Amino acid sequence: MRIVYWTALVAFVIDQISKFAIVHGLNLIERGVIEVAPPFLTLRMAWNTGINFGLFSDGTNLSRWILIAIALVISVGVLYWVHREKPRRAGLVAAGLLVGGALGNVVDRVLYGAVADFLNMSCCGITNPFAFNVADIAIFIGAATLVLIPAEKGA
Repeated sequence: MRIVYWTALVAFVIDQISKFAIVHGLNLIERGVIEVAPPFLTLRMAWNTGINFGLFSDGTNLSRWILIAIALVISVGVLYWVHREKPRRAGLVAAGLLVGGALGNVVDRVLYGAVADFLNMSCCGITNPFAFNVADIAIFIGAATLVLIPAEKGA
């Protein structure tokens, strides 16, 4: 279980440091857009009151707390599953990424009322209108790994 907790902590800390450095340190809140290596990487400030791609983003205080509760329930569920099933190292790391990312976005919702998204990547003539953050990357990699890698038990 230590692998899960350490991975979650590292994902959480990297997410929060990157958000603070970019949103506040580079003042992305006021600047709105910083072109780093266009179109491949642009920092674009976006406050997401919903979930992925702005789904369920009615912006009400009730929906904010519902999304916080859902993220916490999922995190506890993943930790319970890991404790019960004892997956191999890849499953433990994946669970830690998912939990750390979810908690990173929970902190944003508590502090700001929305998740701070700022990474925008486009390529090959396709313009991506959406922004994301390090927590979203951790959640995606963690969830995809848990789904795609067989849940064999560790020793």
